[in-house]
Amino acid sequence: MNSLLVRDVMTRGVVTVAPGFGYKQIVDLLIERGVSAVPVVDDARKVLGVVSEADLLHKVEFDGADVHARLFERRRHRVAKRKASGDTAGSLMSSPAVTVPATATLTQAARLMERHNVKRLPVLDDAGDLVGIVSRRDLLRRYLRGDDAIRQDILDNVLGGVLWLDPVEVTVEVTEGRVALSGKVDRRSTAQIAVRLVRALDGVVTVTDDLEWGFDDTTLQHRYTFDA
Repeated sequence: MNSLLVRDVMTRGVVTVAPGFGYKQIVDLLIERGVSAVPVVDDARKVLGVVSEADLLHKVEFDGADVHARLFERRRHRVAKRKASGDTAGSLMSSPAVTVPATATLTQAARLMERHNVKRLPVLDDAGDLVGIVSRRDLLRRYLRGDDAIRQDILDNVLGGVLWLDPVEVTVEVTEGRVALSGKVDRRSTAQIAVRLVRALDGVVTVTDDLEWGFDDTTLQHRYTFDA
């Protein structure tokens, strides 16, 4: 039941640039390496920011226009104009960079990307040094597990390892990551925990819960909580 971490799916050997890297140098580097963004780092490999294709395109967007920001322009528009006049990584980058620890889960990384509306995250070790970069595509690797591996994980680790259930009590079917659970367990809470644990497994897309139970202990728990 070991879930994938960012360090398991990240790209290592990250291409980086220094703050003084020129606009054309960055463009050439992105094209040459086939990447859409590069972290900007200092001499100690600390991440200062990230330069992406979107940052570079501001120069195209405002080509020939007055790039001097006006007082009452929206902040986003002012930032775009400022980057349009930039010619080094330090003036073009988005900063501070949104980073993620190498030990973070893929779910945590996905939430960071969603919250900050970014497509990739520089990955840092415990010392805060750059060790990799993780993209949206990397996060999808958790769904590459085969159905047989997912089913065996459920039988061995969820049902047998955590819940101590006899595998014959629960039928597990997995088709393209879609899990169907059926059968009968002792308590309703056991069934709920089983479904919750299966949903968290790498490779699981959806869970269909057709489990039955012999005793509904959840109502008993609610009554005790209310009485207390």
